[in-house]
Formats: sequence, structure tokens, C-alpha cells
Amino acid sequence: MPIATQSQTQAESYLASPEFERAITSDDGQAAQQHLDAGRPIYYGDARFPEGLVKKYPDGRKQLVSVSTDGKVFVIRDL
Repeated sequence: MPIATQSQTQAESYLASPEFERAITSDDGQAAQQHLDAGRPIYYGDARFPEGLVKKYPDGRKQLVSVSTDGKVFVIRDL
């Protein structure tokens, strides 16, 4: 059985913390908007599209995508 590294243990601890829960339940979208303003796309889940993630571009275009385990992004369709 693999042994968790200290950083993995710290990450798991944070993910189970009240601080993390507060951060994700009170997200104001500022970080996402900063990425878009800097010209980078963002990815997010949407319950209407359980088969993938939504990729939103700075110009407002959206695509439904899937991401492989090696990080490659595949377009399912334009939204």
C-alpha cells in the first residue's frame, strides 16, 4: 500500500476542513473572472451537462468538453 506524502496528507486535511467548505460555498466568481480577464479560459461543472465540463472562453464562447486522465481536453460540442 502506498504511503501518503506530507503534502498529500495536508491537502486531504484541507479538503476536509471547514475553511475549504466555506471557500467553495461562498465563491464570488472573482478568481474565474480574473482568469477570463487575463485571456485564459475557465472550466466548471454544470448539472445540465453531466457528461462533461463547460469550457468558457474570454470572448464568451462555451464548449462542452471532457478531460482525459493525461490532461488532454476533447471537445464534445459547442454550447
